[in-house]
Amino acid sequence: MLPIGAVASAANVTPRVVRYYEQQGLLSSERTSGGQRRYPEATVERVRFLHQLIQAGLSSASIRELLPCVDSRVATASTLRTLEAERDRLRARAAELEAMGNRLDDLIGAARATMDEVAS
Repeated sequence: MLPIGAVASAANVTPRVVRYYEQQGLLSSERTSGGQRRYPEATVERVRFLHQLIQAGLSSASIRELLPCVDSRVATASTLRTLEAERDRLRARAAELEAMGNRLDDLIGAARATMDEVAS
């Protein structure tokens, strides 16, 4: 069993993030007689996974709904709809980012052309 600081450090997050995930029902811990949290070693990978989902824009509520499917590999119709909706949202966001990258490429090209013109 690991203390919260060790879990946070190994997962490259802060202890506050680990506590937040627990408050949101995404993690559980055992407590020592002194009230300190202790987590199984597998929690490190779980925290990394949760952090990736949060960084991708999934809400705690969506993640909480999806975790039983992640843990058991068994999905309900509702879970499947949520997974598909999140995938579609991420793909749309990726397309937006790609379009923005293309616009930046155009601006960079125009800026370089202007610099070349001034230098000549």
